[in-house]
Amino acid sequence: MWLYVVAALLGLLLLRRWHRERQTVPRLSEKHVLITGCDSGFGNLLARQLDARGMRVLAACLTDAGAEQLRAATSERLQTVLLDVTCSKSIADVTAWVRQRVGDQGTMGLMPL
Repeated sequence: MWLYVVAALLGLLLLRRWHRERQTVPRLSEKHVLITGCDSGFGNLLARQLDARGMRVLAACLTDAGAEQLRAATSERLQTVLLDVTCSKSIADVTAWVRQRVGDQGTMGLMPL
């Protein structure tokens, strides 16, 4: 009897997982996300994956070399900008740059890494 209960629970878990994986964000290609720390590591990987899924990625890098490498590996939807998070002027400049790119739509997310 307990085998039937375990099988039913397993079936419900699989059904829930299938349902969650089918859910999508409407008009994903119109969404913007700002990611900092995109030179390497997790920020770089996240920027590449979101670009591959069709999102408009605004990738902030610390170095020119990191920005060039990321641009070369992604589509035209991904745009890079140089950002030094320890410099107030750099943050203000990037804020203005982001507002110019996204307009009234705003960003879907901010990933400070």
